[in-house]
This record gives sequence, C-alpha cells and structure tokens, in this order.
Amino acid sequence: MSETIVSERARNLYADALVWDTHSGFMPDPIADLNNLQIWRDAGVDYLSIDVGFDLMSWQDTVKTIAAFRHWINAHPDHYTMVTSADEALQAKADGKLGITFDIEGMNALDGRVEMVEFYHRLGVRQILFAYNRNNLAGGGCHDDDQGLTSFGRQVIDEMNRLGMFVDVTHCGHRTSMEVMEYSNRPVIFSHSNPKALCGHGRNITDDQVRVCAKTGGVVGIVGINFFLGDADASSETLANHVDYLLDVAGPEHVGIGLDYAFPVEVAGIDEILAANPQFWPKSEGYGAGPSVYARPAQLLEMTEILLRRGHKDDTVRGVLGGNFLRLAREVWK
Repeated sequence: MSETIVSERARNLYADALVWDTHSGFMPDPIADLNNLQIWRDAGVDYLSIDVGFDLMSWQDTVKTIAAFRHWINAHPDHYTMVTSADEALQAKADGKLGITFDIEGMNALDGRVEMVEFYHRLGVRQILFAYNRNNLAGGGCHDDDQGLTSFGRQVIDEMNRLGMFVDVTHCGHRTSMEVMEYSNRPVIFSHSNPKALCGHGRNITDDQVRVCAKTGGVVGIVGINFFLGDADASSETLANHVDYLLDVAGPEHVGIGLDYAFPVEVAGIDEILAANPQFWPKSEGYGAGPSVYARPAQLLEMTEILLRRGHKDDTVRGVLGGNFLRLAREVWK
C-alpha cells in the first residue's frame, strides 16, 4: 500500500479536530497491556471507548476487566483520564490526554438484571450494544435467527435512556436493530458498522438501517477490519470509500469512526478465538478464511487527506473525525 502524502491543510484540520474513536477491538482481559493505548495517542486520537466485555464472556469477567482497566488508567494520569461528559472529553484534549470511557458488546453482561445497567454506568460504561452476533435475553444477533427486541431489551433501553447512555445496535440482527431504533426515545448508534452495499458481509448494515439510525439523530461509525471493508489491506482509501457512502446515505451529521483496532493480548489471539467459537463467527461469513487485518489509528490522518481531496468540506470531515459523536454525547450522556 502506497503511503498517502498528507497536506498541511489536512494536518492542521486533524490537529484541531476532536478525534473520537468509539470502539477499540483488543481482547477485553485484565492482563491486556494498556501501554498499547499509546498507539492511539501517537495517532492523535483524543477519545477512545474501550471494549470491556462481549457476550462470549461471563459478567464476572467483564467486571474484572473494568476493575483492572480503571486501576491502570487512574495510575497513569499524565496521559489518560476517564471522562463522563462531552466537556470532559474536550478538556482531556486540551490537557494532551486520551479521554476514555468503556463499552460492552452485548447484554449477557447484565446477567438478566436491568439494575446492572446503572452499575456499569457508574464504572464508566457509556454505551452497550444489544446482541453480539448471537441472540441473547435482550435481542437478536446478526449471525442468528434474529428474534427481535425482547421485553427485557425494552426495559434495558428505558434504563439506558434514563441514565444517559448510547444505545448501540452494532452486531445486531436487522429486525432487532430496527425495533430498538423505533422504541428508544433517544438517538441510537451503530458504533462500528459498515454499509452492506459496499461489502456484503452479514455483520454490515443495509441502507434502511443507516437511514433510520440517522432519523433517530444517531451516528454510524465505520469499522476498519478487512472482513467488513471488503479490502484485505484495510487501506485508508477503502475507509474513505465507506465514509463517502455513509455521508451520501445518512448525511454529514451522522457519520463517525469506530475502528475496532486490536493490539495483541497475551491470551489466545483474536483469530484463534474466532476459530474456536464458530457459533459466534461462522465460517460461512468468511471468518477464519485468513488473518484479521486492521486499519491502524494512524490511518485516520491519511483518511482525512483523502476526504479533503475528494472535495468534502472541512466541517464535514471534522464531524466524521469526532464532532458528530461529540455532539451526540453532549445530547445523550448524563
């Protein structure tokens, strides 16, 4: 992949923008080396939502991960800080720190108890998605016989709306996502999902899902993994192609970034975990056909240059880089 030459205009815009990555992809495990968060700082990212659990894990392991990650972040206050509001995210940038919140992929972490939502909120979780590829008590997954939003799922949405959290429908089935977006009285997000029109993977989303998300006031974050990009190299040009498409379908206020970037963790690698759990990652969808390839956070600067070259306005690019999720946090978070 040839390196993109980045103009001074792009560099200045990128440095001035609040760069918001709404989902990390490294394995949520207490032994993860969070010194690797420097990757995002080096790339000029100002805010990151760190994944602390997904439906394959027990709720106890999610809690252990949160405890370990909070302890590490609080022990490194010069470079990292937990944030609870949009204003605190802006202040973190001003202070030269990476602002952090947590997210959970799937409702199994609630153990069937709606009061767990408030528990996680107090620990720094600001977004929870409904189902991670497979059905659970709250809703249906994209790689399952989608059961739709359940009664428990509606109770969870009510609680998330009350507390001020992002309701997230990435990894969900079509029916569940549409029912969640219809039921929630606050904007709904796809934190890390790509348009199916550009890459027909079963986890990607249709134009009607994109449009309904925008109608709720929500944001779709593009994901930088080859399976969902349709590009084995996860190139910056391909990232920009997905942004271009979403800008056209959703509008400039409803597109953001959720790279799902993963660094190595000293447990079984991501590809080994995928291979060992085909019920979550079916081979028929291409998982395991080759190694996972990730767009790096550093590529966001290249993507900025490409979008500007394609004629997008500065304000549009600022919105994609983080302004749209920042606006939504200001509206939703409490």
